[in-house]
Amino acid sequence: MKDDLVPTIDISPLFGNDLPAKRKVAAEIDKASRSSGFFFASNHGVDVLDELVKTTRKFHQSLSEEEKWNLAIVAYNKENVEQKRNGYYLPIEGKKAVESYCYLNPSFTSEHPKIKAKVPCHEVNIWPDSKKHQGFKEFNESFYWKLFDVSAAILRGYALALGKEETFFDEHFRKEDTLSSVRLIRYPYLENYPPVKTAKDGTKVSFESHEDASLITVLYQPFVANLQVEMPDGYKSIPSSDDCFLVNAGGYMAWITDNYYRAPIHRVKWVNAERLSLPYFVMLGYDSTVEPFVPHKPDEKPKRPALSYGDYFSKARVDLVVSNGQT
Repeated sequence: MKDDLVPTIDISPLFGNDLPAKRKVAAEIDKASRSSGFFFASNHGVDVLDELVKTTRKFHQSLSEEEKWNLAIVAYNKENVEQKRNGYYLPIEGKKAVESYCYLNPSFTSEHPKIKAKVPCHEVNIWPDSKKHQGFKEFNESFYWKLFDVSAAILRGYALALGKEETFFDEHFRKEDTLSSVRLIRYPYLENYPPVKTAKDGTKVSFESHEDASLITVLYQPFVANLQVEMPDGYKSIPSSDDCFLVNAGGYMAWITDNYYRAPIHRVKWVNAERLSLPYFVMLGYDSTVEPFVPHKPDEKPKRPALSYGDYFSKARVDLVVSNGQT
């Protein structure tokens, strides 16, 4: 895919041992990150994308209203007091059409130390009925770990691009405590669509301008293009891809790099079409703190103080809801 705004980068060297080849990928990541902030990651090794689309569509289509209510996060169902992140995000007739299911780290079981200690942002996943939705939980837990491995490889590229050792993020991005989440978002086609917001430039939007509350975001959004990124001369449309992941830096990456890699401001353009958006929000552990630095200038003092990922995310996710509403 040739696109000057959002280049396609072959990330396959990041899984190997050829350091010069990895540095070449890192240079491409650096260029993209300092331009639009987005790039497509190709040759990522995830071979279940077709199944992901089929499984997600089937899930949304077969989920009853009662099931949605039982799975709903506390913002919709006050009885589910433990489910602030994991669970179903309901559509509201006449108000909003988007709906989604979010799940967290499968390692967060009832015996996990953070769960026992009731540390914020940690939840045991609730899943739909296993008999009605056979294989749904198992497929998605497997997909979570596939995306963890892809994200770990991409972070090696980011680390090299920032002038660090490729293992720079390894001690902070760990299977046992990552706060990363997957969102299975559905935008339906509706003849009578709820009222749609209009941006200042007249564009109709499903989700207004924002930066991601993540370290990076790895998104699969096939078939229907609807994202736009803010550039100096206005918003530009990002193409879709049915075989690549769309990658961008989030707010924590901007924080720790002294905004060397900014979190690109982007929005979801309204398109009345049946479509899916399937992001993996890459997050560190709650207690992880990456000391801010000025890339390629080790003697220069960063403007921002150290901030744990837990403190960053706890505020960023609330700010996102306040500014754009509960999705």
